[in-house]
Amino acid sequence: MRWLRNWRRRRIVARHPLEERLWRRARARLPFLAGLSAGDERRLKEMAMVFLAEKQFTPVRGTVLGDGDRVSIALQACLPVLELGLDWYDGWVGIVVHPSDFKVSRSETDEHGVVHEWNDTLAGEAWPGGPVVLSWDALDEAGSVALGGANVVLHEFAHKLDMMDGEVDGVPPLPTPQARRAWIAVLERELARFRREVDAGRETFLDPYAAEHEAEFFAVASEAFFESPNALQADFPQLYDLFRSFYRQDPAPRLRT
Repeated sequence: MRWLRNWRRRRIVARHPLEERLWRRARARLPFLAGLSAGDERRLKEMAMVFLAEKQFTPVRGTVLGDGDRVSIALQACLPVLELGLDWYDGWVGIVVHPSDFKVSRSETDEHGVVHEWNDTLAGEAWPGGPVVLSWDALDEAGSVALGGANVVLHEFAHKLDMMDGEVDGVPPLPTPQARRAWIAVLERELARFRREVDAGRETFLDPYAAEHEAEFFAVASEAFFESPNALQADFPQLYDLFRSFYRQDPAPRLRT
């Protein structure tokens, strides 16, 4: 029942405000949180505390997470849904944190019925209906997307938004069929252009990994939208406008120096 959930969330916010020292520490580590209005900052803090109460953090293989670490992850996870709402993260509860990159076993059956098996080494992964899995080393070493860095939290939580409609295809749930068609047209056009740049060996601030398929392009570009929005707006203005409409945020002005 929505009224009960809202009551519980208001109670969490009232009883467990985010400690100012933890907020200051997070802002120092996450410069893309700068420029938020006082109202947005307050809502992000409140949302992060509700997120921490509703999700279950599981550090594994000797990883130790302090309060500040959990707050940092929560703030980054909540930034993309600041205007969309936490309900976009319904249907799962777990966040698993490994100390470093982790291996995942894969298998695939080809058109001849032959099963191929291999291991992937990952810094993060999001499972449909399951947990978000993160590497602490990747969290600790995150750098500016515009300078060749990456943000594994923003990346994996973008995948979670993408998965909301049951498909991992770079197309999150949209309000109308027309909006979906418009999204696909822009995403595919910008991805095709990006692939041409990668194939030509041109340097691009987006990780070439984004060229693999639409889902990764959406996730990598979402990292840039929140962490290096001015670079994304300069290089992919139509994609920036698309994301601005979906996320209902315009981070470029607040991070413009």
